[in-house]
Amino acid sequence: MNYENLLIAIENKIALVTLNRPAKLNALNKETLAELHAAFTDLEKNEAVQVIILTGSGEKAFVAGADIAEFANFSTHEGTQLAADGHQKVFDHIENLKKPVIAAVNGFALGGGLELAMACHFRVASDNAKMGLPEVTLGLIPGYGGTQRLPQLVGKGRAMEMILTATMITAAEAKEYGLVNHVVPQPELIEFCQGLAQKISKNAPVAITQAIQAVNASFDKTKNGYEAEINAFGRLFGTADFKEGTTAFLEKRKANFSGK
Repeated sequence: MNYENLLIAIENKIALVTLNRPAKLNALNKETLAELHAAFTDLEKNEAVQVIILTGSGEKAFVAGADIAEFANFSTHEGTQLAADGHQKVFDHIENLKKPVIAAVNGFALGGGLELAMACHFRVASDNAKMGLPEVTLGLIPGYGGTQRLPQLVGKGRAMEMILTATMITAAEAKEYGLVNHVVPQPELIEFCQGLAQKISKNAPVAITQAIQAVNASFDKTKNGYEAEINAFGRLFGTADFKEGTTAFLEKRKANFSGK
């Protein structure tokens, strides 16, 4: 599939998805959100892909926010629908994807951009990254999961301060807060993320999926995380990857996982 606002490259079981609206600092508009939904749906089904890296084109911005001109005149109903559609089709979709998604945060990740990064399974930032949720300066609040995911990642107090003051934080501060896992020089960002992705891709794909789902269950108030873990652990005993992993361990060789 051809995309207007995304670039997709697949190599060594790793897909690199690049938001490509550099003139708009990769801001999220309706078309880009639709393309993200389509791209992640396709990549989840693609057997040649085990890990996905999401980044923004250029050095200035991962995603500088939503395209404000697109919704500046929305009604209450339209605003509610905007948030609901975004949650369902992109942000929740990425968070619950069966394959790991790493956010490679280069430059500005503001508003919807930071929310997009937080929906990924973990984040790596370039040393020039700046992150924040400035929605209150527009008379809004974060609408794509920011009020929920940020406290989970950095704690309630820091999340409240970031949201209420609309202050940007540096990459170093983001690492201190636990918002990102690593900070690396900007030219090394993608290579570093590819190294992490390669480590993940060596492991059993079925187990990776079950791990993602079990961890996510702990943050879902409708689920018992411990119960989800127990059930996932048990299910994996019935997989070919479990048989291969344990056999390889006992035979002192590298496992050759099939993803089944």
